[in-house]
Formats: sequence, C-alpha cells, structure tokens
Amino acid sequence: MEKNTVDFSPLLTPRGDENASKTASSSLVSATKWTLKSLICVIFVLWTTFIFFQPAKPVKGLFSKWTNLNRDSLLGFTGSIFVVYTAPLLIIAFLAIAHLNLTGEDQLQGKKSSKYPRFRLWTFPVLIKGPFGVVSAAELIGIVLFLLYVVWATYVYTVEALGLISETHQLSSRAKSIFMIEIMGLRSGAIGLMCLAFLFVPISRGSVLLRYIDIPFEHATRYHVWLGHLTMLIFTIHGLLYVIAWAMNGRLAQELVQWKDIGVANLPGVISLLAGLLMWVTSLPGVRTWNFELFFYTHQLYVVFVVFLALHVGDFIFTMTAGGIFLFVLDRFLRFCQSRRTVNVISSRCLPCGTVELVLSKPQNLRYNALSFIFVQVRELSWLQWHPFSVSSSPLDGKHHLAVLIKVLGRWTEKLRQRIADAEAQKDYSVITTSVEGPYGHEVPYHLLYENLILVAGGIGLSPFLAILSDILHRVKEGKPCQPRNILLVWAVKKSNELPLLSTIDMETICPSFSDKVNIDIHIYVTRESDPPVEEGYTYKPIKSSVCPMASHRGMSVLVGTGDNFWSGLYVISSTVGFVILLVLLYTYYINPFHINIWWYKGLLYVICMVASVVIFGGLVVVLWHNWEKQSYLKDKFNNVKVDHETHPNGTLAPKDQSQVSIAKSTFIRYGSRPDFKEIYDSMSEKWGHVDVGVIVCGPSTLQTSVAEEIRSHSMTRQRHHPIFHFHSHSFDL
Repeated sequence: MEKNTVDFSPLLTPRGDENASKTASSSLVSATKWTLKSLICVIFVLWTTFIFFQPAKPVKGLFSKWTNLNRDSLLGFTGSIFVVYTAPLLIIAFLAIAHLNLTGEDQLQGKKSSKYPRFRLWTFPVLIKGPFGVVSAAELIGIVLFLLYVVWATYVYTVEALGLISETHQLSSRAKSIFMIEIMGLRSGAIGLMCLAFLFVPISRGSVLLRYIDIPFEHATRYHVWLGHLTMLIFTIHGLLYVIAWAMNGRLAQELVQWKDIGVANLPGVISLLAGLLMWVTSLPGVRTWNFELFFYTHQLYVVFVVFLALHVGDFIFTMTAGGIFLFVLDRFLRFCQSRRTVNVISSRCLPCGTVELVLSKPQNLRYNALSFIFVQVRELSWLQWHPFSVSSSPLDGKHHLAVLIKVLGRWTEKLRQRIADAEAQKDYSVITTSVEGPYGHEVPYHLLYENLILVAGGIGLSPFLAILSDILHRVKEGKPCQPRNILLVWAVKKSNELPLLSTIDMETICPSFSDKVNIDIHIYVTRESDPPVEEGYTYKPIKSSVCPMASHRGMSVLVGTGDNFWSGLYVISSTVGFVILLVLLYTYYINPFHINIWWYKGLLYVICMVASVVIFGGLVVVLWHNWEKQSYLKDKFNNVKVDHETHPNGTLAPKDQSQVSIAKSTFIRYGSRPDFKEIYDSMSEKWGHVDVGVIVCGPSTLQTSVAEEIRSHSMTRQRHHPIFHFHSHSFDL
C-alpha cells in the first residue's frame, strides 16, 4: 500500500498544478481587464476634461504651445490636433477591443446579481414626461454636462470677445457690433464642432465602443437624436450670425458664394449647413411620423454634410471631429458588406391578428441574445428601405434559424403581408428576397442577471419577451447560467385576436415541468373588449403558413452586430493603422514636397484618406473574415447533415404542433381594463420582499411613461423591506 501511494502521488501532483495554473490564469485575466478599464477611464476623463476646459485661456495657451511646437513636424498642425482630439478616442477603441476579447463570448461568467439591492443611475427614471422621453439619472447627468459645456463655452467666448472690442477704440459702434457678431459666429462654430465630435459615435450600430459600455444601438439612437438637435441648433446660430454680419456690411451675396483657398471657404459651409438643415427638419417627430421615407432618404445627406464640412474648414480643423466620424465610416462599410448577402426565408406565415412571422436562416456561429434587433430589407418591396424588428426567438431555440414578428402597421408591412399571402395562394415560395443587418443588442443579456423580472408589453411588444421566456427556459433546462426564478408578464392588447401571439412559444415543450423551477405568471389585459369572445376561454386557431425550401441554406453574415471579437477588432485596428499610414504617405510624398496649402483641398484629401483606409485595409480583413466564415459554414455543414431537431427531413422548418400548445395555469385575462401598475408593484413588493427587480418595457411611449412614472413614485415612497425596481426600455424608435 505504501508503494502504491508513492506511485500514485505523481499522478495527483499535475492535477493540483493544473488547478493552480487555471486560478493564476484567471487572476491574470481579471487583473488585465481591470487595468484596461482603468486606462479607458483615465484617457476618457482626461480627453473630455480637455475639451470642456479648452475655451479657458490657460488650456488654450497650452494647446497653442503644443501646436506651435509641432508646426514643423511631418503632419504639422493636423498631426498635433490629431494627437489631442482624434487619437484618444481611437486608443479607447483599441483598449475596448482587447477587453472584449479577454471577456470572451460568455458575458455571464463572473456576473452575479447584487446581494444587497440598491438604486442604479442607469435604471432609475428621473424625467418622465418631456421632450427627452423617459430619462434615467445617468442620462440626465450626461444631458446636464453637455448643456453646461455649451453655456460655459459661450460665456467664456463672449467675455473674450467683449475684451477684444474694448481694445478697439478707433472702431465705430456699428463696426464693433459687426465685429462682435462675427467673433461669436466663429466661436459658435467651434462649440458646434465639439458637439459634432460625439454625434456619430452613438449611431455606429456595431461599434466596439457601444459594445464595451453595453449600450445597444436602439438606446444610443436617442443620444444621437439629442446631440443632433443640439449640434444643428448651434450650427444654425453659427450661420445666422455670419449672415447678419455680412448683411450689415452689405456684402451678403459675395460672401455666400466665396470659396477661399487659404482660410475658411464659405460656399462649402453654406452647402453643408443646408444639408444639415434638411436632415434636421425632416427628423422632427411630426415630419418623421407623417412621412418616414422622406426622413430616411434626406438623412442620407450626411455624406454631403460631412464632405462639405471638410471642404469648409480644411484638414486640421476637421480633425477635431474626425474620431467619431471615422468610427462611423468603419461601421457603415462593414454594414454595407453584410447587407450585400441575400438571406433565405425558411418559413413565413400570416397570423390572424395582422402580424407576420419570418423565420430567417443564420449560421451556427452567429452570436446574439434574446434582446436583439435586426434590420430587414425585402428587395421586392424596396431596395433602399431597412426596417428594425426585435428578435422573437432565443439563440437556444435552434442553431440555424432566427425569427421575427412583424406587426402590419404601414405601407411597407402591408405589402409584405400581401406578398406572403399571395405566395401561399400561388404556391410560389421564391417571391421574397431578404437581406439582414445585425443582430444588434446588449453585449450582456441583462435579463438573465435579475432573479425577479417584470416584463411589460404592449401589443407586438410581446415579441422580445417571447425570446426572453424561451431563453430562460432553455437555460434552466440545460443548466446554463441564469438568475431569473420569478417572472411576471404583463401584456396589454387592444383585441383578443392578438392572443395567439403568446402561443408561438410552447413552454412545456421547451422545459417540461418548468413550473417546478421557474414561477411564471401571465396577466393579459384586453383593453377594447369588455367581454371574452363567443368561444369560452382561450383557443388557438390554425395559422396559414407558407414554407420555402431551404436548399442552399444561405444564412445571414456574421460581419456585423455582436460579430466576432477577434475579426471585428482586427478590422478596426488595421483600418486605423492604415489611416495613419495613408496620412503619413500623403504628407511625405505630396503635400509637403509640393507645398500644398489650399485648406479645402487638404480637407478633401483627408476625407479620401479616411475612406480609402477603411476600404483598402479594412476591406482586406473583411475578405479574410468572409473566407473564414465560409470555411466555418462548410465545416458546420459537413458536421451537421441533419440541420437541427427543429427541421423536417426535407429540410424545412416544422410548424409546432398546435394541439400541444399550452399556456401556464397562472394566466389571468381581464377584459375592458388597463394594467394598474401601482397595484402590480404593491403586490409584487409584498410577495418578493427586499430584492432587485428588473422591469423591462416594450411598447408605445405612453406605456413606457406609465411604467416609469410608477417606478419613480414607488421608489420615493418605498418601505425598507420592499423591492427596488429597475427600469429598462426595449423599444426602437428611429
């Protein structure tokens, strides 16, 4: 026995070393991630602090010394401004890429719900009604900081201008007024440029920055809208002040068409401002609702706006805003590459409540979570229109398909429904050709981090919650990380013919006896019917379905959305390095040797370098990425002869057996009334106790307002033993 013990001890030692190695490796990764986060925070704080205090004389003086010190360097003023204004944002993007790669695909590892419930700035609604909609405490801080910068900069520049005027005693009062107006016009343009530096960051749908801070595109769109209004207001004031000054001088017509070689060129600025005004006016809520296509098409004038802005101010001033614009160009080119691919519609069907379901083919390695959006284009309806829809299927529902529910509300959706109905009638399944951008969504599926969830849906807003329920049940069944154990679904619908939407998910089939592991209560409110229909209780009527053969199984591309951390990071890094290389080559072999000093021409060359770096250097990575994706698909195809358990032997999606569809016994349906959220929160407070409760709302703005208002009211008057409700909105509004 002693000999055996000695013989076996070497076998046990490596295992101990392996565990120690894993622990050390995990600690190293955690330390590296903490270091990256700290660096990102430090760089961002220093960068934004410099921008905020740049109008002040001490900071302006230091910046002037910096630019003068580098005026004779290879890139001159452009290089010195690039280092201060553009480089910090790109460095943050690089560090974010490293952090995302270290975190890996499973974002839930190491994330646990808080042991002690507490308020959070991002989930506590402060402003409920107003021009901004529902605003959290964190968002309010951001709004205040931006407005504070505008007020502070305007004050500093005004005091500075008054000081300059007081020194010009020889000028008449009229000349002083004109001088003051022109100075404030110039300074308002500088303030607008600083706002523009941030404008394009939130609209970059698959940006690594948005993924790092875990703000999905549908939320970031709000920030783009707010910044857009502020930026265009300031630029409009900038233009009007100059127009007034020129008119007072009697040279308005001459100045408007002037195109200087040295200095600011006026005519490109006029063109850029007009393009911006068209985008601004058509994006106002009333115009956008009246004619969405007009808003969509005029918004493509952003190309004119940016290019003529560069021609207006020249290369070194344009560099102040180039960081955010460059990240947007990166995202736009990648989206263009993804959208060229057509995607198979595995099945399509028209539900009786005026809703269409599309099931799209996807590759096995496409990553997304249950709270994701995709943009869909149907080429038979329009080659230009892209419409966002929330995903209604969990990534665990199947490896090769993704489903969306589309409510028929406008002309485009009505044409889609009619086309699907015609396909069923004519037995012609080749009438729909789709392209897809995305999926886009939260990097971390936050719905899995709450032990207690309240899901509030209005009408088709149920769609993402079907994906959430399916996701949770799959994870519970398979033993994957998943916190939710108590779920209340509150669903408000206008008429009872919408109730079949709930039956598109069969909870018992996904997770048999799920009620032993997860408590799911469903409260349905039918608001425009005082009594149930003639049929007693809830019944599910057969749904017409048209199924197209999945011959080539051409799924959506993985180039965008959550993407692949390695390839998306390589794409950003290679494009950025290529941008710097092209700038260095441009100045080394053209601008400096030939003494190119024309401002607008250098601005144009700068934009060309920006776009060329993305197309050439980034395009090379996209080609390699595409080939890798193709090889992965072929490997997946050979390893999976039978596509999935969700398909028939003939390769088409199998409709669920509706006779097996069942709704949880705890389902409660009330007719002729709306949800009383005060009653709901009070009931859950007594039932769940002192815990964190995630409240996710998907529906019209009035529903979001009602839910947020009651959460704020409850938070102000809550007892110590009551839960803390955290507000989350999941509604997309372009």
